[in-house]
Amino acid sequence: MNIYYTALNLLILVALAVMIRYGWHRFRYFLQMFQQSGYKLNEYREWLSRNLLHRAITPEHFWLLVVITVLQYFTSSSITATAAALILGMFILFWFGKAGEFRPEREKKPLVYTSRMKRLSLLLAVLVLLPLLAVLDLSFSGRLLNSSIGLKGTAHHILIADPWFLFFGLVFTDLLIPFLLPLAALFMKPVESGIHKGFMRKARKRLADLPNLRVIAITGSYGKTSVKYMIDTLLKERYSVCKTPGSYNTPMGICKVINNDLGSHHQVLILEMGARYEGNIAELCGITKPDIAMVTNVGVAHLETFGSKEVIAREKSTLARELKPGGTLVLNSDDEIVSSWASLRNDVEVVMAGLNGGSVQARDIEHDAEGTRFDMQWQETDGSYSSHEVRIKLLGRHNVCNFLLAAATAQAMGLRPETVALAAGRIEPVPHRLELKRLNGIIVIDDAFNSNPTGAANALEALTSIGSGRKILITPGMIELGTEQERENREFGQKIAAAKPDLVLLVGREQTNPILEGIREKGGDGIDVRIVSSLFEANELLSGYAAPGDVVLYENDLPDSFNE
Repeated sequence: MNIYYTALNLLILVALAVMIRYGWHRFRYFLQMFQQSGYKLNEYREWLSRNLLHRAITPEHFWLLVVITVLQYFTSSSITATAAALILGMFILFWFGKAGEFRPEREKKPLVYTSRMKRLSLLLAVLVLLPLLAVLDLSFSGRLLNSSIGLKGTAHHILIADPWFLFFGLVFTDLLIPFLLPLAALFMKPVESGIHKGFMRKARKRLADLPNLRVIAITGSYGKTSVKYMIDTLLKERYSVCKTPGSYNTPMGICKVINNDLGSHHQVLILEMGARYEGNIAELCGITKPDIAMVTNVGVAHLETFGSKEVIAREKSTLARELKPGGTLVLNSDDEIVSSWASLRNDVEVVMAGLNGGSVQARDIEHDAEGTRFDMQWQETDGSYSSHEVRIKLLGRHNVCNFLLAAATAQAMGLRPETVALAAGRIEPVPHRLELKRLNGIIVIDDAFNSNPTGAANALEALTSIGSGRKILITPGMIELGTEQERENREFGQKIAAAKPDLVLLVGREQTNPILEGIREKGGDGIDVRIVSSLFEANELLSGYAAPGDVVLYENDLPDSFNE
């Protein structure tokens, strides 16, 4: 019998370890989702509400609480505590042993322990450990076993912990994790605000110490990052340039670059200004005070947080209004809303550029497997236009427009058209933005960065215009488009039907249902459409289908928080 009771107590300890391990993976998972929500409490709460009965409260939690309740209140007079420990321990090992949903083998965007995340993790750990330690203290102290009512047998002489309270307390503590996280973030908000203000003060002082520095700021619904890299490549022909890397377009990202990367030798600072809420651009301009401002376009990106396209336009126009007097405003002549802002200021120089109008234009655009070729029309000082052949290693008409805006900025900075045309060949594709790759003879168009209606249409055009092999599309559709999301995805499906790819892999049944409806509405029944649950599943299917010469387009890739 001693061996039996020893094994039973060992089962309790193993089940305890399993639950703590499960809780640790949930702890990291919800921190990861909060980070992917941009540390925004409202966006995390929206995600949590969508996943309340799938991630926050799982079927395993629910059924274990049911088992505990049944054993405690309906069978406690006929079941011993040792039997309960055996039953509950086995359920826990079976239900909570893998933690697969919260510990995926492959993550698109793993949790990054930034300084902010470390501070938040520490506070959340304290909030979770307090009830956990209380549960462990009461369960292992013996006080509960000695005072238990209705239990058959002499459990307090045999078991090291009260099985009812221990496992109920562990499940309850585990359930608290996703709900304690916003509480921890709320407590940390004043701390983070103070740290942010300190970074901003330091960045302003740094810029003030460099009076000859030219600051170029770029905003727009789409294309900001691509244009930033293009301007960087062009201006490096003459200037020492510092730019924000990747999609660093928030106050803290920009301040980090200014404080850590900007040197006294730099002549130009190129900044990308992102916005998800009204007032974001004004905050960024308050830090940087740009000399040259560019607006690429106004679209429906982040419509979910802005509410309407009118609000988006008003927010983007803030950059034009905040531009220094005597500065240069570069506008996209192809965008009706943006081009109308030429009249906003009479104390700045306005430069227009686009496919069909402005000081830099494009003619005779051609795409192939090497990129894009076109004739750049450059307005000279006397008002006439000179023509210069340009070849870039990029795809899509929108990238030609992006280049024209970058060229117009270079023109405002004094570069010659021959220099711009030559430097264009050195522009490298921005990762995951219509990036052209080759893999085992297969042409891959990687447009996995957050998709938008214009970019998606251009990507489909690129898919159909290059290569002679079969055409394959992999997409989960578009997000963050608010009330327009379903309509835009349905129209995307209609464009897919018109493009007639050989195979379409839709990632996520619920997310892509409007795309599927759009394909069917436009007579796309003959297209081979398959629905998969994840990008990893899509890639596995692709590996058995694609052959050398085929062209594959990855259009958008949602973060882990959107996995179905």
